[in-house]
Amino acid sequence: MKPGQYADQHSPRQPRRPWVVGVSGASGTPYAAAVLRGLLDAGESVDLVVSRASRLTLLDETGIAFRDAYWRDDLRSWLARGADGKPDAFVPDLPPDPAPDASSGSPEAADVRHWSAGDLAAGPSSGSYPVKGMLIVPASTACVAGVALGLSKDLLQRAASVTLKERRTLVVAVRETPLNGQTLKHLVTLDEAGAVVLPASPAFYAGATHIQDLVDFVAGRVLDAAGVPHRLYRRWEGELGGGSRGDADGPGAARGPAR
Repeated sequence: MKPGQYADQHSPRQPRRPWVVGVSGASGTPYAAAVLRGLLDAGESVDLVVSRASRLTLLDETGIAFRDAYWRDDLRSWLARGADGKPDAFVPDLPPDPAPDASSGSPEAADVRHWSAGDLAAGPSSGSYPVKGMLIVPASTACVAGVALGLSKDLLQRAASVTLKERRTLVVAVRETPLNGQTLKHLVTLDEAGAVVLPASPAFYAGATHIQDLVDFVAGRVLDAAGVPHRLYRRWEGELGGGSRGDADGPGAARGPAR
């Protein structure tokens, strides 16, 4: 085989480069839904890894059972649900289902791809798999510890370790309070390794009037750290009182299609 022959035969176009979104077992599944909606609204491709523990949290917080065999239907239900529990608050901008004969490994198959958390042979487990980076939303303290220690006990932790070793963007939206000393040490380890440690801590200067506004603020900060454009919250412009005006450009003005 001549040098470059494999690439010439199998890479006729630019490879798909998704964001890996890992959802761990911490409370805060509305944060993950808001980040996913923001990525899709921005036209980004997504590789989704939902941990086993997070499926229990999702079921508890939303009543949605995330199933590998029906993940597209379950994801649609999840993304349509508002942070206040309304089941049809959003019309998620999910791509159509791939054709029956489309390979799951094909870059053209879909803009969202789901990988089982137990699949350590999945694409994101290798540094040669092309991705832009990884967002862990929300990140539990167990997930933080596993990534900081390099345990790679499941695909979520393995993909995060790969992201760090390849020097790609890793955003860890930790959701826990209070934090003990050991977790703080693990967060420092992640920071020193190049990750962005982003506590799921909503702010109020953007003029939140609804629980969704607080969720969208955190999701927007995650997307900011990843360099993904969005309009999920009103940005600070150096003018006092801006958050109390409730003008048309305020929170919720650009959440995407809503019913």
